[in-house]
Amino acid sequence: MTPAKPSLYTLPFFLLCLSNFLFSASFSMIIPELPDYLASLGGKEYIGYTIALFTLAAGFSRPFSGKLTDHVGRIPIMAFGSLVCFICGGLYPLMHTVQGFLFLRFIHGMSTGTKPTATAAYVSDVIPEDRRGEAQGGLGIFTATGMSIGPAIGSFLAAEYGIDQMFYISSVFALASIIILSRMKETLPKAMKSRFSLSLFRIGWKDVFEPKIVPVFWIMLFVSFSAGAMITLIPDTSKILGWNNKGLYFTIYTISSILIRLFFSKASDKYGRIPVLIFGCFMLSVSMFLLVFTLNSYLFIASAIIYGIAWGFTTPTLAAWTNDLGDKNHMGRAMATMYIALEAGIGLGAYISGAVYQGVASQIPIPFLIAALLALLAFLLLLKQKRNWTTYGI
Repeated sequence: MTPAKPSLYTLPFFLLCLSNFLFSASFSMIIPELPDYLASLGGKEYIGYTIALFTLAAGFSRPFSGKLTDHVGRIPIMAFGSLVCFICGGLYPLMHTVQGFLFLRFIHGMSTGTKPTATAAYVSDVIPEDRRGEAQGGLGIFTATGMSIGPAIGSFLAAEYGIDQMFYISSVFALASIIILSRMKETLPKAMKSRFSLSLFRIGWKDVFEPKIVPVFWIMLFVSFSAGAMITLIPDTSKILGWNNKGLYFTIYTISSILIRLFFSKASDKYGRIPVLIFGCFMLSVSMFLLVFTLNSYLFIASAIIYGIAWGFTTPTLAAWTNDLGDKNHMGRAMATMYIALEAGIGLGAYISGAVYQGVASQIPIPFLIAALLALLAFLLLLKQKRNWTTYGI
């Protein structure tokens, strides 16, 4: 008789998930309101920069966060990411110029360039290899829940109490994340730890990129373009369709994503990474094509549901695949490489979407069409790897 596997949901893993929930809610809470806020400052034409600068900073900080995660520890780097969210949330109301706002968006981006890297490395430390897909799915449920309720709460707070209060509440969520992290135990072995020094900020190519996860890098880059387009254009698309709550689309797709993670968290562990990614990329392209032709709320809702399905399968599987392929002694670097692809894709999607849109409603379908074609390209690249499938899809 095969002994039962130990539960994944230990106290350390639960605390990690709860911290991620609060962190995700903190930075996503303000996203739907940023285009209008920037417009009120006189920067409507810079709408694409609100996400592009955020992701640029995240991508820039990834190599440093990967190296620091592998030398200083997982907990300090996670705490730093939440601390950046806490500080930035309190500073937004003090920024009254377009330049100041965009600068703060760049600084804020360092939060997602640090905490997720260390979080993923922490998961790799405490979860067996054959259950990492399931663990990433479980962690993703908490992260997605935070990203689901964050925009809805943010839009509600901005409408009922004013946008400044929304920013302050986002800081409170980040502070709660830090408090939880302070109760967690470090997992980086003492033998691998180094004392913090400025020399840790000297990086070379080997600190920036993990060549073993090149397949993950390209797939993540192609699929994450859609997220940049969506974050940039969905708020205005919602207004055009008559939706008062600009965060509702995000809530719908995230609920859909959560359900997938709940019921199919073991899919990539059971069937392999590549088969699950093929399905996810196909569904992602369908969702983006629906946005290209969205004429009413029914297609809009259908797109959100399908996007959630795609993201629910794709992102935890890519994270698990990174764990499979990455160097076990440099998992922070492997995770940083994956997230660099994520931020590069989101940043490109946001920048191109803003540049194409320029406040002209008829231009909105174009970035979604590009996103659909890139998802199809990822789908075709994965199909080409069919002959190389193994248990973990390598």
